[in-house]
Amino acid sequence: MQVKLTPGLGGVEVAVSGTLTFDAHAAFRQVVMAQVDQPGAQPVLLDLAGLDYIDSAGLGMLLLAREAAEKRGRGIILRGARGQVARILTVSKFNQLFTIQP
Repeated sequence: MQVKLTPGLGGVEVAVSGTLTFDAHAAFRQVVMAQVDQPGAQPVLLDLAGLDYIDSAGLGMLLLAREAAEKRGRGIILRGARGQVARILTVSKFNQLFTIQP
């Protein structure tokens, strides 16, 4: 998993690429959770356009980030999922838990 942070008007965009599996847990936690912990009410935008694969551990990491964001009065927006990642998010009904943008 690779992560790129891009400052924007509504906060920082976190672009995640490669694969989101258990092996990426430490890196995901370090980068994404650090963004969730930042002060502010803006949602954290996770750009998944570069993500090629996600497994159940990756889905769990997204859920943990959502839970942490909600505790701080923030949300998580998932954007740009495609292919296998989009299918897994749909089958898992993540649209009921997250704001998902094309």
